[in-house]
Amino acid sequence: MTANAAGFASQADDVFGRIAGRYDLLCDVFSLGIHRLWKRRVARVIANEPWSVLLDGASGTGDIVMRVISHGQMAERTVIAADISGPMLAIAERRLGPKAARVRLLRLDAEAMPEIADASVDAYSLSLVMKICDRKRALAEAIRVLRPGGRLVILEASNIRWRTLHRAYLAYMRLCMPVLGWLATGGDASAYRYLLHGIRDFPTAEAFADEIASSGFEDVALERLSFGIVAIHVARKPG
Repeated sequence: MTANAAGFASQADDVFGRIAGRYDLLCDVFSLGIHRLWKRRVARVIANEPWSVLLDGASGTGDIVMRVISHGQMAERTVIAADISGPMLAIAERRLGPKAARVRLLRLDAEAMPEIADASVDAYSLSLVMKICDRKRALAEAIRVLRPGGRLVILEASNIRWRTLHRAYLAYMRLCMPVLGWLATGGDASAYRYLLHGIRDFPTAEAFADEIASSGFEDVALERLSFGIVAIHVARKPG
């Protein structure tokens, strides 16, 4: 567990800054709209966890945060929405509208967040970003910023347990994604290349759960969605 599955380096390629305005379109195109169901489910999981301070890393255009806020029960809760891309955060702020006053927006890298103090948040969520970052560093930061007993919630690529169906899914991604991605991004090949590599080379759900446990978390559990195209992982920091 050294490099990220996609071979992505944010310092070398500001791909998310370039495609920020088309990011939501890309999500719809690549997942055929199913990502909305995944995000709805993970937002419900996050909202139902016991927390006063939530840090949502890699918030992108704010989908998860908006859904968490919509679940209510926010009177005594604080939400920090973070992302490495300034343009993505700008879109999140616009989408939040009046709700932006209830969210603290920060430009942070999930691999290193010195702005967030040790043991300062009750819950930490990451959605669809682990495939493009160094998992070891990101999980180390997760356990650092969480308070003892704090909850980690991750939505990420998984594996379909039926091998034939999984191979068919990868074939679809390999054959169709370049065409759809080229059309949706106006020819920016990097946007879909990283995603394709990340999905292809990401660990199985069980292997990723083992990585989370090896990083120091306890009570690691997973829930597959859409036959296992993605999975939600929930874990607890000891203490």
